[in-house]
Amino acid sequence: MSTHELYTRPVDRSTWDVPVTGDARFTWEYDDGRDKLLALYQKGKDKQWDSVKRIDWDIEVDPHDVLGVPDETLAIHGTKYWDKLSERQRKELRRHSASWQFSQFMHGEQGAMITGARIVETVPDLDAKFYSATQTMDEARHVEIFSRFLQEKVGLVYPINTKLRELLDDTLRDSRWDMPYLGMQVLIEGLALAAFGVIRDFTTKPLPKQILTYVMQDEARHVAFGRLALRDHYRELSSAERREREEFVIEGCYLMRDRIRGVEIWENFGIPPQDVHEMVENSLYMRTFQSLLFSRIVPCVKDIGLWSERIQRAYDDMGVLDMSRSDLDALMRQDEEIAERLDAERFAAEEAERRAEVDTVIDEAASPA
Repeated sequence: MSTHELYTRPVDRSTWDVPVTGDARFTWEYDDGRDKLLALYQKGKDKQWDSVKRIDWDIEVDPHDVLGVPDETLAIHGTKYWDKLSERQRKELRRHSASWQFSQFMHGEQGAMITGARIVETVPDLDAKFYSATQTMDEARHVEIFSRFLQEKVGLVYPINTKLRELLDDTLRDSRWDMPYLGMQVLIEGLALAAFGVIRDFTTKPLPKQILTYVMQDEARHVAFGRLALRDHYRELSSAERREREEFVIEGCYLMRDRIRGVEIWENFGIPPQDVHEMVENSLYMRTFQSLLFSRIVPCVKDIGLWSERIQRAYDDMGVLDMSRSDLDALMRQDEEIAERLDAERFAAEEAERRAEVDTVIDEAASPA
């Protein structure tokens, strides 16, 4: 079935063409490289995996209860709009909410795949080209996974959010080689990684937990890549150049904050857009979720050296300045450990099941006829 048949509203069937500027950079230095970045490249090669084999796609998913989370996670819960909904409409709302979230993940991952290829083309250093080539493959796998999950398990797809599209457009159009790093590796990937983590830890359903856990194992490396590549470069920038990057970060963070309100969902249920902001602000879950989404971005921005009073004031205005104290390295290690632990648990259970089947066959064969 064509994806276009699953969209909540018609989507232009032509491609979205983003005119890009800047140089394709070749380098003739093949020997030297930064040890940490080359180690990350080696890990990127070692950690490649096949989504068809690693994820258990036989697990059934109830499209009206994709994540198994309480209804309090829906921004309209407890409002007059919630009270007006029938049980059938509430079930459909749960489906739309999950579809919107995973649809934006899918669209963002396609943006990351294209940006990864763009970084290979424009970055001046070979070690960065090497790693970004592995990231491009990672992102292709993520698009494949989220697309399959939406089409086979949810059966509903949302178009790309306008705020996400705007940030992707700004990221890809910029001719400076570091801007795709800043827009994608730090902002879009950082926010997506935090969103994956919140849902991974909150869902009670095995298939979305598997998907998000394994995708996060990749994404933790990608954010680390952005930090390593930009930290040294930004030390060399002039005050004016650094200010331009900070303006981009501030604008991008406001776009990402506004994106998670999911206005498109509520419009499909007849809720006026002007009421959505108030509902999100009054939802304890949504406020907490919104804050946690910056747990990866804020410390990363600080780490790469974009930490002027202006950018701190912007984060204070968003209510996320305290996130600068987060231990990004510890969060990344945790993402790796959770994925490894899930593998160990899953495959140990499968091995025990196989042994039980073998024992049953042996017992049956040994029993007298």
